[in-house]
Amino acid sequence: MKRVKVAQVGCGYWGQNLIRNFSEVDEAQVVVACDAYAPSLARIQKRYPGVQGESSFDAVLNNPNVDAVVLATPVSTHFDFARRALLAGKHVLVEKPMTTTGDEALELIDIADRKNLKLMVDHTFLYTSAVRRMKKLVDSGELGDLLYFDSVRINLGLVQSDTNVIWDLAPHDLSIMDYLCSPEPVAVSAIAAAHLNCPHANMAYVTVKFNSNSNLIAHFHVNWLSPVKVRRTLVGGSKRMLVYDDMENSEKIKVYDKGITITLDSEQRTNMLTGYRNGDILVPNLDTGEALRLMAREFVTSILEDRTPLTDGQAGFRVVRLLDAAQRSLDEGREIELPHSHAMAAAAV
Repeated sequence: MKRVKVAQVGCGYWGQNLIRNFSEVDEAQVVVACDAYAPSLARIQKRYPGVQGESSFDAVLNNPNVDAVVLATPVSTHFDFARRALLAGKHVLVEKPMTTTGDEALELIDIADRKNLKLMVDHTFLYTSAVRRMKKLVDSGELGDLLYFDSVRINLGLVQSDTNVIWDLAPHDLSIMDYLCSPEPVAVSAIAAAHLNCPHANMAYVTVKFNSNSNLIAHFHVNWLSPVKVRRTLVGGSKRMLVYDDMENSEKIKVYDKGITITLDSEQRTNMLTGYRNGDILVPNLDTGEALRLMAREFVTSILEDRTPLTDGQAGFRVVRLLDAAQRSLDEGREIELPHSHAMAAAAV
């Protein structure tokens, strides 16, 4: 069986998780681990003695035994490292967010397309059984027309020194929204605050508006200063509503057969008649497979099968352009309108 030979670049906390999962994917073989921090590299080599250690990224790029590069490095390095890897003829998987600007993301997509290479971003939550079941519920029409997507991702820390809370936490929920919601986002607004001498915003609220053909609205609350950890998403539909609570051990998704109906009084049209529906609560049974394992396998099998991966460069771009717009909204104090994503992609070619 042909196997994709992988180089892991960045061997910190998340890099260790990636190496473990790629090592357990039959279609992959981790051949190189790269990190400029010697203790991190030594820890990996002790656990995986068959993996070659490198402190230089150039050594990885010049290694003909490497088919694909997996980047778990600081966000500020993503564009440069991914660009160099693609130009060196390597397939690339990069951690979220893919880049720091939409233009950078489009440049990476263009290089990958021209060189017939796979570019993928690690939007891990899209590989969880909970989000995959949510996708089935939305696509089947069981929820009806989507009305709102409301997300809360808050906890105490980990405060970052090189980025704000939106860029750190919101990519998870923006990627889920992008996966579930088909209408095109048309505008983004954000407000935020930096407390306790933090160099960057440590709590924020982001709102995404969609095209005029949809009544859908999305809202995101992210916070590094919460006394409790909350990972909860509500998706409201015209037929049913669901709650996704990632802090739950077993019942992560609950589907509520609840809603309201509003009609106008035929005699007095100014009077509204409101009906409330309180039906059953469905708790779907979910598998317990590790999402990161599925993500790793998706990357290597997309290479072997020469197909577009689920979370490809375009998915990474769509999330980055929302983050980019949220940052502009903070900087300029106004709502930011989004150009059509297809128009942006065409302009970059």
